[in-house]
Amino acid sequence: MNWPIKQVGAGEEVYPKLLSQIHDPPKQLYCRGNVSLLNSSCFAVVGTRKLTSYGKETAQQIVRDLANNGFTIVSGLALGIDAVVHQATLDCGGKTIAVLGGGVGDKNIGPKTNFSLAQSILKNDGLLVSEYSDKEEIFASNFAVRDRIISGLSLGVLVIEADEKSGALITAKCALDQNRDVFAVPGSVLSPKSAGPNALIQNGAKLVMNAYDIINEYHENLQLFSDKKKNVLIKNPTEKKIVDLLSEHGILFVDDIIRMSGMETSTISVSLSMLEIRGIIKNMGNGKYRKV
Repeated sequence: MNWPIKQVGAGEEVYPKLLSQIHDPPKQLYCRGNVSLLNSSCFAVVGTRKLTSYGKETAQQIVRDLANNGFTIVSGLALGIDAVVHQATLDCGGKTIAVLGGGVGDKNIGPKTNFSLAQSILKNDGLLVSEYSDKEEIFASNFAVRDRIISGLSLGVLVIEADEKSGALITAKCALDQNRDVFAVPGSVLSPKSAGPNALIQNGAKLVMNAYDIINEYHENLQLFSDKKKNVLIKNPTEKKIVDLLSEHGILFVDDIIRMSGMETSTISVSLSMLEIRGIIKNMGNGKYRKV
């Protein structure tokens, strides 16, 4: 299948509203794929090209939960964390945007080792985007410049593994300049790959242990969705009551659910377990639950 390149200019209705708010938005974007994602609930995840197993597993887990809760995942199609982030999103049926440092045509997609990943993004209703046309020469400096688009499209940016000179920290700086939230996954003080995120946390970035540290920041303003969850028909009246309460209040303790529902503790406990097994609600620990 061929995905034509669409040119989106500043001022057009489809031009991303968040990106238009930064001080130096691109005058135009070259897009291939699902352009409606430009104005979806985007969140960026970036990191080192030379990742560890810790970084890979952490990225996969966090991104899966973010995507399943309605975020469009934005990254840069680079080797390492970026590639893991895009692939993890696709694996769980989520939507992802890859922001490139060159044109979005097949001949310009890079790195070439991620060409098949770019094709998978397109095949799965994702989006490739760049401010550069296919006619423009690709310079190394393009990638630092495009980082402002990764953060500019997004509500916030999460950094997972980055050494002190990593390009991922440029994206974090762009986010700060754009008044966007910056999050970071902590790591070992002995690992050079954790130096960047640890420094960000020291300087005020929000520490992330799991996806819900991010989701909780946005759940009231974010239209959380999951097609799988939308199609679940809940017939049990106790389960329906629990889901309705969590939909209304966001996060609740078990005691709150029992009190608000007026039902027996044993009945609520059984229903909570069944809903969690079916993936409709999430046990966040310490007796707290939220709808997935």
